[in-house]
Amino acid sequence: MLKAPQLLDDILTFRPSDYVTDSICQRLAEWDRSPATAPEALNRPAHPRLGLYFETLYECLLRDLLGWQVLVRNLPVRGAQRTLGELDCVVRNPYTGELEHHEISVKFYLGYPGEGGTRWYGPNARDRLDLKTRHLLDHQSQLTGLPETQAALQAAGISGPLLPRIFMPGYLFYPRATITEPPLPAPKQVPVNHARGYWCRLGETPVQATANWVPLNKPHWLGPWWQETRPDPELVETAMESIRLRGSPRLFANLEQNAATGVWQETGRWFVVPESWPATQ
Repeated sequence: MLKAPQLLDDILTFRPSDYVTDSICQRLAEWDRSPATAPEALNRPAHPRLGLYFETLYECLLRDLLGWQVLVRNLPVRGAQRTLGELDCVVRNPYTGELEHHEISVKFYLGYPGEGGTRWYGPNARDRLDLKTRHLLDHQSQLTGLPETQAALQAAGISGPLLPRIFMPGYLFYPRATITEPPLPAPKQVPVNHARGYWCRLGETPVQATANWVPLNKPHWLGPWWQETRPDPELVETAMESIRLRGSPRLFANLEQNAATGVWQETGRWFVVPESWPATQ
């Protein structure tokens, strides 16, 4: 997460990598060598819900790794009749002394070309990159301007202006055809160094290429996968069958064995979607 490429290049984008120092890198290396020295959040089982696990890791990143003060998480903002939103995270930037409101999200979008141009859908096609970005920029990041938000912050003992920031890492997946053809243009707000993979329909799956695939289950979508054992083709077939039966996309990692260590490491990602996607979503 510290250096993860993001899906939004905007004045509000928060880049943790801007705060990397030698001591922070040393701390990460120590946690890796001696897991017992790492924060408790990194040693308990990962929450199966991707969003909740992501939020836990983000708090650990800010508080335990960067040394920022986390004042509140998931603060609801309520009006007279309904909930208006929620502040993901309010922190104090130790470098500036300013209070910051961080909205965070991790996203995976598949490029779907059409007559009106390319749309970037989530595996659940009700989710779209343009809609999510607009919601973050025009609504979520602007919540602190509401009087109801000010009241909620004051009740939590927080006063003063808050600088809005957005952190949205993730992946864009390009159609299989773009392996040999010119790729689709990425949306303008997406940085050129974004993480990427490919997607195909179930009937277009490159069967020979799946020999070294492994299905990825949440929350292991977040970072590159590795394992010590050879990929099991039966797990891939079971995952493909679930796509046929349930009509839900599945994410796979393509692995290659490291000649020096023997470890199987991720070298690419594929989403496989049902034939009807995105129409039935």
